[in-house]
Amino acid sequence: QVQLVESGGGLVQAGGSLRLSCAASGRTFSRYTMGWFRQAPGKEREFVGAISWRGSIAYYAGSVQGRFTCSRDNAKNAVYLQMNSLKPEDTATYYCAASPVERPTLTYDYTYWGQGTQVTVSS
Repeated sequence: QVQLVESGGGLVQAGGSLRLSCAASGRTFSRYTMGWFRQAPGKEREFVGAISWRGSIAYYAGSVQGRFTCSRDNAKNAVYLQMNSLKPEDTATYYCAASPVERPTLTYDYTYWGQGTQVTVSS
């Protein structure tokens, strides 16, 4: 069992940065690939990025490639999403999630989800 709690969301101007954090509970956290998703009003939840259980491999959606960076600290049971050069279209609720599979990019690949944190980017 893994419980996830996101934090770090807020209001930022276009071009700015935010760092989201996800605190995990559970002894098996380090065994999971950790991913980030987002969901804007009226839209489906979409994959943003993910990082392997060792933190050695990270991959991203094309829309955020080069602007967002996933990282994790297994000793602290935490995963992070650094978001730079934010755009108004990045506005959404951001979720972290845990998956037992390799290279998970679909929502049904993920077993555990946080409650989400709101990110709003003003133009």
